[in-house]
Order: sequence, then C-alpha cells, then structure tokens
Amino acid sequence: MAEIATENVTLKVADGTSMSAFVARPAGAAQSPGLMVFQEAFGVTSHIRDVTTRLAREGYTAIAPELFHRTAPAGTKLSDSDFPAMMPHMMALSTETLSADAKAAFDWLRSDARTDAARIGCVGFCLGGRTSFITSASVPIQGAVSFYGGAIGPNPRFPPLLHLAPELKAPILFFWGGQDKHIPLEQTRPIVDALEQAGKEYVNVRISSADHAFFRDGSAHYSAKGAALAWSLTKEFLDRYVKNPA
Repeated sequence: MAEIATENVTLKVADGTSMSAFVARPAGAAQSPGLMVFQEAFGVTSHIRDVTTRLAREGYTAIAPELFHRTAPAGTKLSDSDFPAMMPHMMALSTETLSADAKAAFDWLRSDARTDAARIGCVGFCLGGRTSFITSASVPIQGAVSFYGGAIGPNPRFPPLLHLAPELKAPILFFWGGQDKHIPLEQTRPIVDALEQAGKEYVNVRISSADHAFFRDGSAHYSAKGAALAWSLTKEFLDRYVKNPA
C-alpha cells in the first residue's frame, strides 16, 4: 500500500475569509494530479478524510476544504442526525461563496509544487456534489464527480444551477440513488436535459437499489454494493479525464 502524507492547511479566499483544509498526498517528491474533495453537510468528517486519503492512495494530491468556514469554527464536524445544527450553515451558503471556496482550493493545488497544475479535478458528496457542479463552471478542471448533489436541478429550498450548464468546463460524472426521496427523478431529469441542450459531456449513473448517502459507510443508507460500484466507476472516470487526459 502506498505511503501517504497528510497535513492541514489554511487557504485565503477572495472575500477575505480563511478556510481550513485537509490534504492527503502520496509521500515523496514526484508531482501528482490534484483533486478537490467536497464535503457533505456535516463538515470534513472522518468519512470525508477517509475518502480524501483513499484518493491519495490512487495517486492524487487531494484537498478537502471546510465549506462552513464562514459560520463555524475550523474543524467543525456535525452529527449526520443533527439537522437543526446543520441547517444554519447550509442556508448561509450561496453559489458565489461556494465558487469562491472552490477557486481557493483550485489555486492552492495549482501553486503547490508537487501537484501538476494541468491535471486537476474534483469529487463531491451531497452539498459537495452541488459544489462539484459549481466548480466545473468556475475553474478549468479536467473532470468532476458529483455524488447525489442536491439542488442542481429544481428544488423547493435552494435555487437550481441549471443556468450554469453551458459554463461547464469539464466532463462530469453523476451518481444518484434510485430510492433517494430527497432527489427524485423530477429533479435529475432536467439536469440531463440542460447538459444535452448545452452539448456537454457527462455520465449519468442511477443505482436503482441505492438511497441518499449510499456511499457513506456508517450511514443508515450505506450500500456496500452501490459504494463499490461507484468507487470503481469514479476511479475509472478520474483515470481517463484527470490522471491521463487525452
């Protein structure tokens, strides 16, 4: 198993705020492709750190920024059952602030001497899946992965992002759970329609037996089979578009 080095860094965001981030990378001096790993609605939890480290073992410099940095202290981790504690942080976010945070993480990877600035992508989960979509419209990445990204399509609580479809700068891989009542087909079909109309390259995977958060081990809806399939497809997608771009 490849040796991994980890560290915590602080990023400066364009709006004057500071954002903590967890970094994992292959040990050694060789350059690696870079990945931004975007959190769920509970912070940069042990699960997000584990995913970041797993991606580092696949040969990436992976950085997981704390997207709640404007409203919560550095290192904040929320219980996945404490929605009242989570919602104020979620409601304080906007497309503009998430874009600014993505740009800060992207700029950190581009300026890092051990990261190849020409090979950068992103992976995100739930809130982070939404952020992956925003990131692909904001910075020149090579590939994006969005796991059950909320409020990309029509949503009663948050403004949709369909207007960003023409701005996407990279192929994007979507994962949805067929049993996910939070993100039904009525919300995901318009995303596909918008990408088709904009002529964008995408892969849309709907795992019929999976629910929301099926990738997060420890979740009530964790699916070992669904997670294994999604991980295999994610690695293949990132290999083709980020690690070894044509």
